[in-house]
Amino acid sequence: MLRLMHVEDDEDIREVAKMALELSGKFELLQCESGEEALKKAPEFMPEVLLLDVMMPGMSGPTTLETLRKMDAFRDTPAIFMTARAQPAEIEELKAISAIAVVVKPFDPITLGDQIMDALNA
Repeated sequence: MLRLMHVEDDEDIREVAKMALELSGKFELLQCESGEEALKKAPEFMPEVLLLDVMMPGMSGPTTLETLRKMDAFRDTPAIFMTARAQPAEIEELKAISAIAVVVKPFDPITLGDQIMDALNA
């Protein structure tokens, strides 16, 4: 099982993602409701993949990733963003800051685990 850290400020989205990812049977899941919480918990959890919301109050997903990348342990951890803002230019910007994929919201809970695995195997 892959250790996946999901960072999302919206409680409803966290709940749907939790059910989807746990049902897939492929992930050990840690959820954080903010970038700040993710920075505190990441060193102990040691995620093998990051799933980050883009727009969050306080610290955004891109800022969270940028901060994690400064830690040796997470320099190369695969990162996937989730966003409702899925214009091609915005997706390219996220990939330019080292995201391996972008999951568009609203996402399909049935295929979320497969989308993540496909991105990791691409």
